[in-house]
Amino acid sequence: MIRCLFLLLSVLFLSTACHEKIAAPPTSRTLLMYFPWSGDSSPLTHFFEQNIEDMESVVAQGVLRNERVVVFFMPNRMQAELFELRAENGACRRVQLKSYTDLPDFTTADGLASILGDVRRAAPALRYAMTVSCHGMAWLPASQVRAGYHVGREKEHWEYENPDGPVTRWFGGSVYQTEIEDFAAGIAQAGMKMDYILFDDCYMATVEVAYALRHAAERLIASPTEVMGAGFPYASIGRYMVGQVDYAAVCREFYEFYMTYPYPYGTISVTECAEMEALADVMRRINERFTFDPTSANLAALQRMDGYSPVRFFDLGDYVRAFCDDPALLAEFEAQLERTVPSACRYHTPYFYSMSNGANLVRTYSGITTSDPSISPALVDAKPSTEWWQATH
Repeated sequence: MIRCLFLLLSVLFLSTACHEKIAAPPTSRTLLMYFPWSGDSSPLTHFFEQNIEDMESVVAQGVLRNERVVVFFMPNRMQAELFELRAENGACRRVQLKSYTDLPDFTTADGLASILGDVRRAAPALRYAMTVSCHGMAWLPASQVRAGYHVGREKEHWEYENPDGPVTRWFGGSVYQTEIEDFAAGIAQAGMKMDYILFDDCYMATVEVAYALRHAAERLIASPTEVMGAGFPYASIGRYMVGQVDYAAVCREFYEFYMTYPYPYGTISVTECAEMEALADVMRRINERFTFDPTSANLAALQRMDGYSPVRFFDLGDYVRAFCDDPALLAEFEAQLERTVPSACRYHTPYFYSMSNGANLVRTYSGITTSDPSISPALVDAKPSTEWWQATH
């Protein structure tokens, strides 16, 4: 199975709860593990349950120091639970914080912000971090994806599900989808800028997503390709996600897990959000001087990072090297790319997997993708509306 976080993480709304006075935080950081409903036909729920159990095994080891781990989990479309993972006598206990029977619309900014407000009131902290587990499709607008189901467009990767083969993830599925812009705005409205957001979903390590979330988090941990249904291996990475977060160790453990997994496919990277403006600046200057020719041969030569035809996501570094003919400007781009997506946190297995077309060779890897050269009908009209495009063209 493969996971993918829908490129549709938008703006969480500001609920009135965000304006309520909240007691002085007794903890240094609260980590929210967010598991929204992924659809009635989704096979991911049992993987989510395993992810939670794996994190419980880490908490039971007593790794938390003045920190809290809170889980938002939807076992079905009508119910949700908010509970804390607490270490007690060498075990982990789930402490119920809230049971939702009248759920806010978690696909909207207001609904997401209200959930964050519940977390903030139940587990106030000086700082916050977040994992998001579901399906994903990078930056693509939810409205456009939904429309695709009615006009006979190409299948999305989750529609290729094979009961006898691996499955991958994405954020929201065909019904429940959150716009990336709404996700970003909601975090801002809730006043809970994250130390990091870990996207346990497909296709979320893209420049379009990172630029849209540059004010929502300090760092993003994500995959530029589809993520296998098992998701991130919390049993091994959990200890590095708390305390003094070790981003390189998180990525290394992810890589080592998938190198020995029955389906050995995994890509991961960390994006420094504070560097996104500088990356956009050099990209804009490259675009002012050079133009990529999207002929079939040129597109075929680029490192693809998905299984679609036409390709939607290309390796950013490979794309820029293909058409920037100024050595000095290219060197400036490479240096800025290193600052934005540090090579110490870039890991990939020899192949990545897509439910659309199977295994694909990774020839070159910068840890982040772009849709700039894509000629996919699903993207062409939407690309100019992204903040990244507007900042770089």
